[in-house]
Amino acid sequence: MPLSEHEQRMLEQMERALYAEDPKFATALEGSGLRTYTRRRVYQAVAGIVVGIALLMTGVIVPNVLWISVVGFLVMLGCTVLVVTGWRKAPKPGEQPASGSAAGSPPGQNRQRRSMMGRIEERWQRRRDEQGQ
Repeated sequence: MPLSEHEQRMLEQMERALYAEDPKFATALEGSGLRTYTRRRVYQAVAGIVVGIALLMTGVIVPNVLWISVVGFLVMLGCTVLVVTGWRKAPKPGEQPASGSAAGSPPGQNRQRRSMMGRIEERWQRRRDEQGQ
């Protein structure tokens, strides 16, 4: 069962307070989340680049086996793309990973929608607080 909006806000506030008080402890509690998965993926891609270089060199050294060099180059290219995209997607310590992305919408549009909804929610909460006091 998903958390209500109020519970989500409270959880986010508690997480922010934990990061503010003891960031080292908070990062230790993250465990094997998206950040660890992304880091592992980047390391695997770097290992793939090394394998691609080895294949490329093998194809150059061994006569009449040019296709090994081509395969090595393609492996290096693919792994380089994985490293670059994985590194960009890795969240910073203390940052919330983007979990509410819609499947069919472009990332920029989803970010704009969230920020607009965030502003609306903040205004609603301010009005509610002002009326309660």
